[in-house]
Amino acid sequence: MIRRLQALAVATILVVAAFSTGLPFLFYLLYLSILVVGGSYVMVRLGLSDLEAGYAVSQLHGHVGDRLRVTYTLRNSSRIPKPWLEAHNPTTMPGGLPGRAIGLGSRSERSWLIRAPLTRRGHFRIEPLHIRTGDPFGFFEAAATVGQGVSVVVYPRLEPIPMWRLPSANLEGSHALPERTLQTTPLAMTVRPYAPGDSMNRIHWRSTARHGEIQVKEFDLEQTADAWIILDLERGIQAGRGDESTTEAAIRAAAAVADKALGENRAVGMTINAARTAYLPADRGGRQHQKIMQLLAAVEADSSTPLVETLVGSVGRLRRGMTAVIITASLEPAWVRPLAALRARGVACVVISLDAAAYDRAAAVASADGHGGSRPVDGPVSDAEAKRARALHHALAEYELKSFTVTPGKPLGEILAG
Repeated sequence: MIRRLQALAVATILVVAAFSTGLPFLFYLLYLSILVVGGSYVMVRLGLSDLEAGYAVSQLHGHVGDRLRVTYTLRNSSRIPKPWLEAHNPTTMPGGLPGRAIGLGSRSERSWLIRAPLTRRGHFRIEPLHIRTGDPFGFFEAAATVGQGVSVVVYPRLEPIPMWRLPSANLEGSHALPERTLQTTPLAMTVRPYAPGDSMNRIHWRSTARHGEIQVKEFDLEQTADAWIILDLERGIQAGRGDESTTEAAIRAAAAVADKALGENRAVGMTINAARTAYLPADRGGRQHQKIMQLLAAVEADSSTPLVETLVGSVGRLRRGMTAVIITASLEPAWVRPLAALRARGVACVVISLDAAAYDRAAAVASADGHGGSRPVDGPVSDAEAKRARALHHALAEYELKSFTVTPGKPLGEILAG
């Protein structure tokens, strides 16, 4: 706008001077200015005409660490070249999406691919494609938007925990049995030769054709009990910063446990102690996996409710035979007693505790080193923190509750395998 005002002022002075003095040189400059300005205007007016543009997003959801692929295509269907076009997508994604300035010849097409890393969980928006053109002198500008905006959901990073097994409740059907059942269940384990009295609907026809004799299926009881994850996101107990914080570590642990349990054909439910306590009923399958990941992508550590109150409110949702997984950074031993009551009701319990002091020390070391990475941190712990940690571990050991302590810089699978 300022450049336009300056050009208008110069043109006004030039017109007045040319007609006042009648000098040929000033008229030459006047005609040249009219030609330049007029040509720039026509160039901009034709800059977006007969232009086809579009973009395609490879996926609308992914996990932290994945790469989002965005494909752009611009096509000039006219005979007039377009020397300068700028295309980009405004977005709320961290790091944004890089734009590009290109030129298109007559009846030509350009396509390119952008791989954007997904660095932070959350719900993000990619706005419609914004195309802009202008003249070389900056007098005029034209812009247009193409397509529709899309929403991208970034799930927490899934850490593998291959060596970890959820403890099962002491109920029949919560673990695999060496004996096979006579009942028909969804778990067909093996085949054996036909015996008199076997039902016809238990015949496995493919094995029968392969062996040349009738083979029947043998079934196992349900191998796993349901799992219920209780994620504590109380604001006052969190420590660390950014990706290496107790909040993100707890959410990653909840995502890994849920993924592992669903992969074992468990029904998984979840309670999240956030600003509004969220309850997700137990279910299994891919749809439940998506629901859990979408919920974990949006939560924040903004709760003011202590974990003990969340546990008391969740007791009615835990039925006999479930396995409760508590993920918290709290050092208050008051929440251990409700877990003992759950064990008495036939609910197995396991605790994943986050070392808040270690995450604070890791953040301090990262700030001192001038980078955001993390590494195993060994440093002095205050007497008060050490006393509270000992009291919590003593309470867990008193009720024979299995627990794991998560620290920064160590893989979750290695911690849970121990």
